[in-house]
Amino acid sequence: MDDGLQNNEKREKLVRAGKMHSIHWLIVLLSVVLTFSAWYYSQFQQSQKLEIQFEREAEKVVNLIKQRMTLYENILWGGVAYIDAVDSDITSQQWSTYSKSLQIDINYPGINGFGVIHNVQPDEFDNYLQKQYQQRPDYKVHPTHTNPEYWPITFVEPLASNKQAIGLDIAFESNRYSSIKKARDSGKALLTAPIILVQDNKQTPGFLFYTPFYKDGLKPDNIAERRRLIKGVTYAPFIMEKLMKGTQAETNRYVSIKIWDGADLLFDDHLNDNAIEVDESPLFSKKMETVLYGRTWTFSIQSNISFREDTTLNQSSIILIGGLIIDAFLLVLFLFLSKANRQALKYADQMTIELKNKTKHLEKSNIDLEKSNNDLEQFSYVASHDLKSPLNAIEQLGSWIEEDCEDILPEESKEHLALLRQRSKRMLKLLDDLLDYSRLNLTTVANDKVNLEEKAKDILSLLESNDNFSCTAPNIDINIPQLPFEIVLRNLISNSIKHHDKPTGQITIHYAIKNNFHEVSLEDDGPGIPEAFHDKAMEMFQTLQSRDKVEGSGMGLAMIKRIVVHYHGSVNIISDGKRGTKINILWPLNP
Repeated sequence: MDDGLQNNEKREKLVRAGKMHSIHWLIVLLSVVLTFSAWYYSQFQQSQKLEIQFEREAEKVVNLIKQRMTLYENILWGGVAYIDAVDSDITSQQWSTYSKSLQIDINYPGINGFGVIHNVQPDEFDNYLQKQYQQRPDYKVHPTHTNPEYWPITFVEPLASNKQAIGLDIAFESNRYSSIKKARDSGKALLTAPIILVQDNKQTPGFLFYTPFYKDGLKPDNIAERRRLIKGVTYAPFIMEKLMKGTQAETNRYVSIKIWDGADLLFDDHLNDNAIEVDESPLFSKKMETVLYGRTWTFSIQSNISFREDTTLNQSSIILIGGLIIDAFLLVLFLFLSKANRQALKYADQMTIELKNKTKHLEKSNIDLEKSNNDLEQFSYVASHDLKSPLNAIEQLGSWIEEDCEDILPEESKEHLALLRQRSKRMLKLLDDLLDYSRLNLTTVANDKVNLEEKAKDILSLLESNDNFSCTAPNIDINIPQLPFEIVLRNLISNSIKHHDKPTGQITIHYAIKNNFHEVSLEDDGPGIPEAFHDKAMEMFQTLQSRDKVEGSGMGLAMIKRIVVHYHGSVNIISDGKRGTKINILWPLNP
């Protein structure tokens, strides 16, 4: 009666194990929540990185323009120095030679020209024209105007692309004239407001860049002296579109820009035929103001198509997809285990009914079948209970997150991931050994000739971590079932290496014939096994060290015992618990 009650209780446990419980659904739900949390956090971190990258690109664009304008300023002041160094008024030939020596087209891309504008008072105008006629008979000042002084462009190089500007009197137009007077009065380099250059056939926005020079190379320190001693300015004309092409490496830019001078639009990537693919719905945009040589330029900067393509948020998407796949795998695994338990129980019930209907002549077969049925039930119980902890670890940690979030995870999370990998390996090892144990073919095998020394060497050579271990055995041939004996010997040698507490060790195999039995003993110099644990060590899933220290499943000695007992032999442990362990096996001479 007591046995019947116990069997009913065991069956009830198996029935419950074959169902999905609230704990299973809770685990799946927590896994989904963890997945979406990791996805949201990754997306937030990635968005912050992209914003920082955009800020760097925006600053880079503005700084490049500032640096290029500083370079152009240095050219103009270099022209001033050259003019001051010449004792007399420079000629058009001298200016042309000097300009060509600078190789403007090669060294200063973006600049449209490099020239000199003289200040000519009305009483000096005829004398100025006479000097220019001597050098260039076709030179003339144009257009006419009513201002009290003249600021004609005397020289400009390269001449071919700026021919229309020769003789142009800057005083005819207010933006050009007001800026040149400010440069004269301040003694500093200044830009004009937006203008249309006479040499620009496209009639696009541009500007002039002035640096003043004074008579006798002087540097007056007040406005009155500057106005009295002004001699002219060196200048550079700029077409804004050409300047931007020379300043920005457009194929490498991740932002598109617009530039205003006050209310006047100087440049717009949307309107220019260039390599920048403008994003109509940019991820980021900003405005920046900067003062450049007397003018305030406003930059409107936004991310372009290249930025979007090269910095997509695919990392967080991978995390989300990978996490959902893990969640789905976990749910399928729970359902599979539940179904497997139900099928195992159903199969066990069917076999029990059939066995009860068998005749007395099949009693022995019935006992063997019940044994197999119990093994199957035990395996189902283990699959649904003992393996639940490693499976929970897989669910909680998620090995795929390590690959996708390596750069953003804190150190504590990385430690968790390391723990996950360790537990996953142990779970796989446990499952493999458990399956091996359950699938052992225990049909009786006939004896075969086995050389003990050769077999020990072969097994040692195939084991991992065997470089520092030696195994000696007598060079004798014995008649014994080869395959099951090899499994026993391999597990014995593997256990000695795995559980050794030193990097090197010695394993010795002894052999003798005792009372119609093969007596095979394996002795090592590793840590001993206390006598109180001799029986426990040969049970399933038992290890005497922490599972985090020894990567084992605790199945080795249990598997050995099962094989040896099937052949009507015996296994026992001989150890004082301090140093060295001896496993003694008695195997019948005849199977």
